[in-house]
Amino acid sequence: MNTKVNKSYYGYFFIAPFFVGFTVFGLVPILYTLYLSFMKWDGFTDPVYVGLANYSRLLQDSFFYQTIGNTLIIWILSIVPQLILALLLALILNEKFVRGKHFFRAVYFFPHIVTPVTLGVMFSLLFDWQTGSVNKLLMSVGILQEPFNWFNSPLWSRIIVALVTCWQYFGFNMIVFIAGLQAIPETVYEAAEVDGATRTQIALKITLPLLRPVFLFTFITSVIGGLQLFDSALMLGAGPENSTRTMVMYLYETAFKNFDYSYGSAVAFGIFAVVMFFTAVTARASKLKE
Repeated sequence: MNTKVNKSYYGYFFIAPFFVGFTVFGLVPILYTLYLSFMKWDGFTDPVYVGLANYSRLLQDSFFYQTIGNTLIIWILSIVPQLILALLLALILNEKFVRGKHFFRAVYFFPHIVTPVTLGVMFSLLFDWQTGSVNKLLMSVGILQEPFNWFNSPLWSRIIVALVTCWQYFGFNMIVFIAGLQAIPETVYEAAEVDGATRTQIALKITLPLLRPVFLFTFITSVIGGLQLFDSALMLGAGPENSTRTMVMYLYETAFKNFDYSYGSAVAFGIFAVVMFFTAVTARASKLKE
């Protein structure tokens, strides 16, 4: 009896590494950041308690609101083509008659395993107005007469950052959609074909409704990931009029460039509140019916 009781504790040893790692590298930094958000600290002197002064400053910080707007615009520009492209590719590569579909799935997923920093550097070189391949290609076919400075335009700067994000994540969403498509029972499609449904009707009346949980998952993860955009945007620069400076870039510059760690901590919790708000709105708007 004692042996059976002792064996029941073995599972705690297997899950202990995760909780120890989360506590040391996750929970403790979060709590310390919360502590710093109520202080005034530059990283060199002793912290001084200032109460809610950092949060009061954050609520009046128009630049922080600008970064929220920039992040939302870039996210919207990236999520729409990203999900459309991922769904179309998933529908095509899920067909039985498509040859080499496993190869193409791997190829389309490949950008997801490339680091955002690498993608940011690559796209900055592609769209460089003097030596970039994009300008040379457009000039060779007669679309442009002279090099165009893409990063000198607020709109095009945001579009390029959104393009990097779309390029990085469409393959991941494609795999998720394929998994959702393969989870739909074949009997449903067979019954629809027996009833005389066309391929368009099957797609609109069966496939898309049954993919609603997958859409919800991809949309929520895209909201959480898109609002934390940092690496690729940092490599591409802030753009004219700070048009591509995101919330996390503002946090990084405040804390690690201006050495205002206390206000940077408040910005971090402000970002957390923004992400949770839009995640809750998305989940509420996409609430599934049982």
